[in-house]
Amino acid sequence: MTDIPHILIVDDHREIRDAVSRYLERNGMRASTARDAVEMDAKLKTGRFDLIVLDVMMPGEDGISVCRRLSADGTVPILMLTALGEETDRIIGLEVGADDYLPKPFNPRELLARIKAILRRSGRAEAHAGSLTSHRVHFAGWTLDTDRQELRHADGREVHLTTAEFRLLTVFLERPRFVLSRDQLLELTSGRAAHVFDRTIDNQVSRLRRKIEEDPARPGLITTVRGGGYSFATDVKVET
Repeated sequence: MTDIPHILIVDDHREIRDAVSRYLERNGMRASTARDAVEMDAKLKTGRFDLIVLDVMMPGEDGISVCRRLSADGTVPILMLTALGEETDRIIGLEVGADDYLPKPFNPRELLARIKAILRRSGRAEAHAGSLTSHRVHFAGWTLDTDRQELRHADGREVHLTTAEFRLLTVFLERPRFVLSRDQLLELTSGRAAHVFDRTIDNQVSRLRRKIEEDPARPGLITTVRGGGYSFATDVKVET
């Protein structure tokens, strides 16, 4: 990431694009804008961006589809903008790989704070890996290469992890068999406190389970602790 973060704002409302762009630039960031997915794709081909602010409701390809597509390579963090009260959009956005969400209408100061939080944790991926940096970690037939963020099963399957999923798995691998509350997991993975009814961790756990559990409906690796949170219920071996 460069010294001056470069943010791409994708929204079909010109007033929002311009207002957010001006606010971010007044607060020490570079900002570019796109009115839809087509314009966004063109700008991604010609420039480097540290984060994308992405609206859900857009003409043509919508934000959920764009987020799913961009999260396939996991290289650019995404903050979703959702319509006020559209809980389904927020849940789906997190499920397809968004790093955070913010409902409209929003306070520009909160948007800036959330962008800074995402940039801090995406720019310090090594810090979240902690003692597992530059190691290969083995658990339940899986091997995680923490440098390459690659997860492979003994049967040859390779599973793609988004940035958020990699951070969450790493936190679990560093603390096997510990009970971690949702608040603790959110703080360890994103550096922010949970809001009331915040389902971020539950959604991320659900996505991760679908990728690493033999039966996600009856998870044996990431277990739910009633009244406590979650626990990584298997042994972990670190290859030095």
